[in-house]
Amino acid sequence: MGNMATEIVAFILTVSGWILVSSTLPIDYWKVSSVDGTVITTATFWSNLWKTCVTDSTGVSNCKDFPSMLALDAYIQVCRGLMIAAVCLGFFGAIFALIGMKCTKIGGSETTKARLTVLSGFHFILSGFCCLTACSIYAHRITTEFFDPLFVAQKFELGAALFIGWAGSVLCILGGLIFCFSLSEGFSMRAEYSYSGAASFVTRRNKHGKTANSLQKEPREPSKQFGRNAYV
Repeated sequence: MGNMATEIVAFILTVSGWILVSSTLPIDYWKVSSVDGTVITTATFWSNLWKTCVTDSTGVSNCKDFPSMLALDAYIQVCRGLMIAAVCLGFFGAIFALIGMKCTKIGGSETTKARLTVLSGFHFILSGFCCLTACSIYAHRITTEFFDPLFVAQKFELGAALFIGWAGSVLCILGGLIFCFSLSEGFSMRAEYSYSGAASFVTRRNKHGKTANSLQKEPREPSKQFGRNAYV
């Protein structure tokens, strides 16, 4: 029962993290223009992995998609690939978890379900690391340009999408580790049960052997045979 509750907690953590990771991909605010040292702000620039936008003082936004994928900076292409991989890995991890959890009626034998549970844990761990790497690469580029005194173009700050991605990554990694540890706990409990069962079987067998030996050592009483003419 405790192992089943652990799997349920891990499933809640991983699915919540996967939802946060998936929502990070289309969010607009990956980076927002910095207002440090600016007295009057007439426009706010922000962008994500797919487009760049500007919002003027009246609240009107104009967006422009990146015209060419091959002409993009290398870090944006890497972040795109890692985020898409994170979403796909989390999706398959959720399917494997639903099939392999003990509270579900599908998945086959107990050994097969345990293997599927471990596989889902590895998928979620990889999904978390992919999203964590993508957000860290993007944030490193922003901070490098911000603190570079020779960089004279528009400087940006970290957007809300990066923090959401980091939170989702931590949940995915934590839930995946719990899935893997729940399997080791189940194996240890199963081994302890098998050892206790074998010990009890050996004890019963020894008791049975001792009882049989005691019965064999008991002297038999001589049979008294009376002839036909024993009594006149």
